[in-house]
Amino acid sequence: METPSLPADNSTGPSRPEMSKQELNQQRRIVISITIGIVLVLAILITSLVYLLHPNTDAAYVARIRDVFIIVMALESLLIGVVLVVLIIQMARLTNLLQNEIKPILESTNETISTLRGTSQFLSDNLVEPVLKINEYSAGIQKLVELLGLIRKKT
Repeated sequence: METPSLPADNSTGPSRPEMSKQELNQQRRIVISITIGIVLVLAILITSLVYLLHPNTDAAYVARIRDVFIIVMALESLLIGVVLVVLIIQMARLTNLLQNEIKPILESTNETISTLRGTSQFLSDNLVEPVLKINEYSAGIQKLVELLGLIRKKT
């Protein structure tokens, strides 16, 4: 028995939309900005460590660096807090989407599948099986008639 082959995908466009030059430039700017930010933070950290570990550094100067570092850490904590709030809001929206839109679609799909299952069972019981039985009986009668010699088999 030969298995049917799937039709070839004749779509003319790519599966996902291509990015425009403006979007690519924006992504490049974002990557460059993040890289520059990381380099600046590392430079400040290294400079601070050099001044802190230098034996002739004034205590007041080290205290100022420490205070600036504490302020930077506080700002970073605020930024992390804002990002967590945004994350919680997005999770709430996703939960709402799952409960109010996707769940009814799945329930409707399950209902449709059960209806199709019942329809196919009904057709099998009331249409296919009687036709098969009639074909069996007619084939048996035809063979019996051939054996009795009443009808000659066409060659």
